[in-house]
Amino acid sequence: MQLSALGRRICILGPSNSGKSTLANAIARQCGLPAIHLDQLHHLPGTDWKPRPSDEFTALHDEAIQDDAWVMDGNYSRCMPQRFRRATGIILLDISTPLSLFRYMRRCLSGHATRAGGLEGGSERVTWEMIHHIAVVTPGNRRRYADLYRRTTLPKIRLASARTIDQCYRQWGLER
Repeated sequence: MQLSALGRRICILGPSNSGKSTLANAIARQCGLPAIHLDQLHHLPGTDWKPRPSDEFTALHDEAIQDDAWVMDGNYSRCMPQRFRRATGIILLDISTPLSLFRYMRRCLSGHATRAGGLEGGSERVTWEMIHHIAVVTPGNRRRYADLYRRTTLPKIRLASARTIDQCYRQWGLER
């Protein structure tokens, strides 16, 4: 599938540490679209990943999807219905749980202060909460996202491994 087939409002879904934010930034640069990272809308800047009040996040999300063009990464299931109504294409990153855990550990232990989609003031450190989220919560979410993906009639592409993600970067001429 050509990147242009996904339109100018692209949702990128997938498990934590699957590369959603990095892909969103690469597509944004290639296509001249704004990248919107839902983690940054969901959490208060200048904090260590403290969530905003739910209604405030929903308002920010709903305002962001009204724009004419964007590439948006993140899941936040409660906002998916309105996001999918505005989207013109879906990318599902569906990498394995062990790879997500590996990428999480590598991210936290690498010492990089910033990352694509990171939160200003948020630290990248290993927490049991995040390990639990990736290892226990994410497998159930993965099934739910796969079902949403199957049911959508939007143009869509599923990238089910690091290799297929890399192939997509090359095919679309994207730079990390």
